[in-house]
Amino acid sequence: MDQASSALLSLRGISHAFGANRVLKAVDLEVNAGEVLALAGENGAGKSTLMKIIGGYLPPQSGDVLWKQAPLPEGLRTVEDAGITLVHQEFALIPDMTVAENIHLGREPRKWGLIDRARMHRQAREALGLLNAEISPGAGLARLPVASWQIVELAKAFAARPHLLLMDEPTAVLGRDEAAALFDRIRAYTTAGGTVIFTSHRLDEVREIADRVAVLRDGQITLNKPIQDVSEHDIASAMVGREMSDLFVPRITPVVARPVLEVEGLDVPREIGAPVKDASFALYPGEILGVAGLVGAGRTEMFEGLVGLRPAHARRFALSGKDQVLPCAREAWQCGIAYLTEDRKSRGLLLDKDLLVNATLVSGALFGGARIDRRADAADFDAARARFDIRAAGPATTAGQLSGGNQQKLLLAKTLATDPQVVILDEPTRGVDIGAKSQIYRIIAKLAEQGKAVVVISSEMPELIGLAHRILVMDRGRISGVLTQPEDGQISEHEILRLGLGLENEEDAA
Repeated sequence: MDQASSALLSLRGISHAFGANRVLKAVDLEVNAGEVLALAGENGAGKSTLMKIIGGYLPPQSGDVLWKQAPLPEGLRTVEDAGITLVHQEFALIPDMTVAENIHLGREPRKWGLIDRARMHRQAREALGLLNAEISPGAGLARLPVASWQIVELAKAFAARPHLLLMDEPTAVLGRDEAAALFDRIRAYTTAGGTVIFTSHRLDEVREIADRVAVLRDGQITLNKPIQDVSEHDIASAMVGREMSDLFVPRITPVVARPVLEVEGLDVPREIGAPVKDASFALYPGEILGVAGLVGAGRTEMFEGLVGLRPAHARRFALSGKDQVLPCAREAWQCGIAYLTEDRKSRGLLLDKDLLVNATLVSGALFGGARIDRRADAADFDAARARFDIRAAGPATTAGQLSGGNQQKLLLAKTLATDPQVVILDEPTRGVDIGAKSQIYRIIAKLAEQGKAVVVISSEMPELIGLAHRILVMDRGRISGVLTQPEDGQISEHEILRLGLGLENEEDAA
């Protein structure tokens, strides 16, 4: 292997299986001191398992892990003592503790045998400051949003001062500014001699921060090159094992018709951030309406208010031209409005229940006691499983055992089980790999082709530009503009960003 003598970490023939499922197959990989290695691959490719083996959480069933050219003894404590720290996808934090207590958990500074809280808070503030985070060290973790939990997890890792930092999907729940601050910290960390391995589904992030990229597919390394020697197309092709055609299905121009949904003067109060004020828009059959805006702009809150998931008021609300009051959540589903939550694990799925239970959650709740034919339910689910390509070991598989992409497709099956006419999708491809994204894009395009009105709320501007007929942009609780795809081109990211930042003209955006 190249540069074997200088590698900080060497993996030789690493294999691991869970039952009959071979997750890793003789993986060889080296990481040099001071570099950032991006580990890419679809969900289920083996990335998280490999990270857990390096981090000491799992022993390899065959193969060797070498640290500074010497075998690395197994065990979490031994690995951490060697200077290797893993930041998991799932948070390893304690909600009932403060931010500072979580950052120093197991490494509390002491004075005369007692925890030195003043020093602990000071050091926690310094660790948070490295990430440009305005989070109080004394704040209770349970009261913070999910993005802040991720920042606390990262601050905890940097505070441990590891030689090798492993980060599994560190930006999955971060906004653009938070991710930029993390990348700045990674650059400073590696400049000072630290080393990073991180996994990400976002190929633009891989190109921005990585020195080298390695791709896992079906448990094997299919690409391992310096980042300057590969394109995003090369990485995507290595991930899926085939040439990547255009991810997006060509848009079909919807037939001009009356709106299926109209809202005027929608107000949604918020506990934190600017309230949604005086929002007015219409949805048309066969249309995909994208919704853009910076973190905190009120995108999710506006549509949660529309479907009865939070208090809201509107001057006018109409379905198919008929005025009515804003519906509660159950009424929204009953009148043909479906909403897919951005938080599939906490609010979308029952992770400890099987796939059939999850897929029929909405339809069963709406039809109540009249829906007791489990054989019919099973037949419906088999059809949905084939339609959405949900891959699972068997019918007893729980939602929590699925990969992120298959969880999202299960959530789509649940959301669409009642054949709604208006479909609102909040971050429908968050945390899924490029193959699953392509499948979800096709599902969305098919819904529009069938004449349904589709709303896609997304933080990824290329996703909105590739999918939507129109893009509604929000800024601090208000709709700042609606962009329509031109006939001879497409909406630009610059136009979206200008409206998202509240800039009124091109000169302001320059």
